[in-house]
Amino acid sequence: MVRIGMMSFAHMHAGSYAACLNSLPNAQIVGIADDDEARGREMASRFNTQYFPSYEALLSAGIDAVVICSENARHKDMTLMAASAGKHVLCEKPLATNVIDAMAMISACKKAGVQLMTAFPCRFHPAMQRVKAMVESGKIGRILAIRGTNRGRNPGGWFTQLEKSGGGAVMDHTVHVTDLMRWLTGAEVVQVYAEIDNLINHADFDDVGFLTLELSDGTFGTLDSSWSRPKTYPFWGDVTLEIVGEDGVISMDMFSQNLVLYSDTQGAISWVNWGSNMDLGLTRAFVNAVESGTPVPITGEDGLKAVEVVQAAYRSADRKEPVKLPLEV
Repeated sequence: MVRIGMMSFAHMHAGSYAACLNSLPNAQIVGIADDDEARGREMASRFNTQYFPSYEALLSAGIDAVVICSENARHKDMTLMAASAGKHVLCEKPLATNVIDAMAMISACKKAGVQLMTAFPCRFHPAMQRVKAMVESGKIGRILAIRGTNRGRNPGGWFTQLEKSGGGAVMDHTVHVTDLMRWLTGAEVVQVYAEIDNLINHADFDDVGFLTLELSDGTFGTLDSSWSRPKTYPFWGDVTLEIVGEDGVISMDMFSQNLVLYSDTQGAISWVNWGSNMDLGLTRAFVNAVESGTPVPITGEDGLKAVEVVQAAYRSADRKEPVKLPLEV
């Protein structure tokens, strides 16, 4: 049995991860710590566990691992705290808000002899796994180009407070598809060009971003990571890929398995997803790796590579020119 502590419920994904952990036969949520005491106590009650008044108290409660779902800018400090206590870490994406912090997190976990896994659940979605299998089987030949989107609503709250988020839409929505492109091709991003602005909310955070990526194997990629979905949109956003190969094309719409709900109670139309739970695949993989002592399938280095693309995108938009990777930091 792997004993888990949840560090912060600031991120919206924390609730899903907790529900998934509670469904696993080899995992137990020992407790929850959160700076927001009311939220922490509410979540502890919801997930039938204990609220801890501090992160230090949680780390001293005989746990094996932690799941970190804090604000982006706090990922580094919480990971270093957990690593120094000898706990394995599953950290919400983006791994950090910059490359230097991500490298420090990786180094601390290696020094402590604990595993660091980046929360990229899209790899575990059945549609994405089928795409991966088709590419590896050679059905479309060598990949030439990938068009990706991860468009969504503006989540508001701390996501738009740059000192907590580290950036807006590009920080929030670039990393998933970047990771999928790396996973599909086995190649690294070597150049980034980005157009980034705030054209919807007209505030000090970016809400639109379009990236062009060049990979080390010659693959060309584009990514729309904008918060372009209005508040009335029936679903939070999307993850889509169109992979163009020498012998064929694969199109994938990750969240198209849904029912349309017309609700007078909510006064809204929503898409209710009925597809497989990719968060369950993510949490199961983490727990199994901790239990067996085998390497996690998505590493801190994977998280670092995605963060590097984000940082390069902001640098490119500021300089109005392509930026080569690896970055000089």
